Amino acid sequence: MNTMSGQPWSVETMAVVAGRPPHEAGAPVSPAIELTSTYRSWEPFGGTDAGVYTRMNNANWRDLEAAVGALEGGTALCFASGMGAGAALFDLVPAGGRVVMADSCYGSMLSLAGQLSTAGRFSLTLVDISDTDAVVAELPGADWLIMESPTNPLLQVADLPALCEAARAAGAKVAVDNTFATPLLQNPLALGASVVMHSGTKYLAGHSDVVLGVLVAADEALLQQLRSYRGLHGAILGPMEAWLALRGLRTLAVRVERQQATAGVLAKRLHEHPAISLVRYPGLASDPGHERARAQMRGFGAMLSIELAGGVHAADELVQGVRLWVPATSLGGVESLIERRRRIPGEPETVPKNLVRLSVGLESVDDLWADLEQALDGLGQ
Repeated sequence: MNTMSGQPWSVETMAVVAGRPPHEAGAPVSPAIELTSTYRSWEPFGGTDAGVYTRMNNANWRDLEAAVGALEGGTALCFASGMGAGAALFDLVPAGGRVVMADSCYGSMLSLAGQLSTAGRFSLTLVDISDTDAVVAELPGADWLIMESPTNPLLQVADLPALCEAARAAGAKVAVDNTFATPLLQNPLALGASVVMHSGTKYLAGHSDVVLGVLVAADEALLQQLRSYRGLHGAILGPMEAWLALRGLRTLAVRVERQQATAGVLAKRLHEHPAISLVRYPGLASDPGHERARAQMRGFGAMLSIELAGGVHAADELVQGVRLWVPATSLGGVESLIERRRRIPGEPETVPKNLVRLSVGLESVDDLWADLEQALDGLGQ
């Protein structure tokens, strides 16, 4: 809150100011890195275990969590990786419970869910998250609905308000992976979700140099369970990584604004290129998720996927033919990345083999397009 006016600041401002040292004379503008494994302590453990042992809590976590929590409108907890956060999320499911999950979620999350289901930890029902009626039909008897929106890498858009309301009516809780949208473009807690997940490796940290995950919730019982899981399983983030992530978060708004603008231009140009059979980007009026995204998001994001008319060979040739785009996995950094997703072992079969995912960075839009165009025009030569 803006303590001078009593009015809430925008998410763009909160990305810059949240998690700062106290606003007082002599205080540093930026937080320090607190490199210690333990603290001087002789009193009983407190409720947050602050100032006792770094695996339980530390100053750099608190700074980062304060900032992400402010952006998402809840309390944030950071983890060693996105999958560390995902494992903690699955731990919220009661033993023998039932999970309804989007069949186009991140492949590693689907793999982990499948392993847990096979082991008898919970039963698993996969659904097409873009088909609202089909998802709602599977919710009776479910404990959790777990989804992404937009999804990775199909860019499907879930009707979050409708699905959250239906889940609540069925007695199920909802988790939404908000990595692609970021807190700038969408806030699932405000739309009815119970937990928000981020691979903080991506847009939050934003520089392809940190691996971390974040979960955000408002319900104290869920938060206590997640804190306990993190401390007992040791899925903790190092102070240096937390400090780097917070430093990256400060530029989230300007990065996403530029990346999103470039993605919109590239999507339109790719849509018109004869070598492309399909462009998946909610910002295109022709995209199936366009109207839904307009209704619940504040922008369309900087991720897009394309399908090559020439099939798998053309997709591989495109990735090998670019010079400015970086052939690599991951996303959300300042550099533009390109990847044929089905090259990844375990990638869901719902992902077409000729699909290429593009993570748009901060380079000149004309340079990025020129590089794509020369590679596309050279296919088969």
